[in-house]
Amino acid sequence: QVQLVESGGGLVQSGGSLTLSCEASDSTYSPYEIGWFRQAPQKEREVVASITRAGRTTIADAVTGRFTISKFTISRGNAKKTLYLQMNNLEPEDTAVYYCAARGIMTSPYNNWGQGTQVTVAS
Repeated sequence: QVQLVESGGGLVQSGGSLTLSCEASDSTYSPYEIGWFRQAPQKEREVVASITRAGRTTIADAVTGRFTISKFTISRGNAKKTLYLQMNNLEPEDTAVYYCAARGIMTSPYNNWGQGTQVTVAS
């Protein structure tokens, strides 16, 4: 199975920005949909943003206007296929472990998960 590896998490002050990256181990990987989820302590995991192979994006209401999901693509200077999540104007409520996940077809659940990266927003 193709591995997804997240990076870019860390500690940031409220109002700050972070960019998360999700690299696929296979540059030919082309899932139906790939996205970002997060799970805060003692809370259910929730979807943050996703993008389909056709480029249709979905953004959670809680982060609309602050977070942006990129295309899942090979960018100039990076030989690996990567998905980014640009997070601006971060709030303490955004503190969570952020996961990258993908599903191969529209009717399947997300079944390929990364290991997660911690994002902590200090007030």
